[in-house]
Amino acid sequence: MYNRVEKGLILMKLLIISDGHGDVEKLKRIKPVADGVDALIFGGDFAAFKKIETGAPFLNELLKIHKNIFAVLGNCDEPEFEKKLKDAGVSITGEVKNFEGLIFAGSGGGSKFTGTTPYERTDEELVKDLTDAFEKANITPAGNLVLVCHNPPHGAKVDKVAPMVHVGSKGITAFIEKHKPLLVVSGHIHESFAVDKIGETVLVNPGALMEGRYALAEITKNEKGFEVSVELKTLD
Repeated sequence: MYNRVEKGLILMKLLIISDGHGDVEKLKRIKPVADGVDALIFGGDFAAFKKIETGAPFLNELLKIHKNIFAVLGNCDEPEFEKKLKDAGVSITGEVKNFEGLIFAGSGGGSKFTGTTPYERTDEELVKDLTDAFEKANITPAGNLVLVCHNPPHGAKVDKVAPMVHVGSKGITAFIEKHKPLLVVSGHIHESFAVDKIGETVLVNPGALMEGRYALAEITKNEKGFEVSVELKTLD
């Protein structure tokens, strides 16, 4: 495991995946990667498009590949599926969880767009998950905060559906600018797999696991605080 104290440094390695869309075989293939990290982040879309029945088998397989999982729902997941995440102890929607010096909070679902997926929400609803978490935990701006939002923030490389077309949440961007988290994980826009920044906050969209894409993040703590580096990867 990567979580360790070494010459004054605390290192943690995270596996970041999103948009599995029911592809259980991809989960089985990524298990060797999961075996080498301290925690796993899942950015939503357990179920395939218009096949909500694929969500539960995907969650069941996900629970087998790591014991420390932080997850939110995607727009292809039914809102009622949140109960299964909470029962499994992996949900961070509207609440915070502390893990080895980091704080995790999340927001599920996607922006209202086509109306053809079951969990499309207003910008205000997306941000409310985050503000609810902060109020419950009495969080002030914290350099050890990791946000997981299925819907990406607006205006960065992680939310582009075309070279000049951004479709992310302006509310989430404003939340990031105000609270300055260490890392923000998003998914949803499959073609926008990227690493970017808003201020000093690192953004990552790992791409869709159903297309074999994922990311690895290493978080370091030293006398100056926390730092994060991210590498985009694809399954062999």
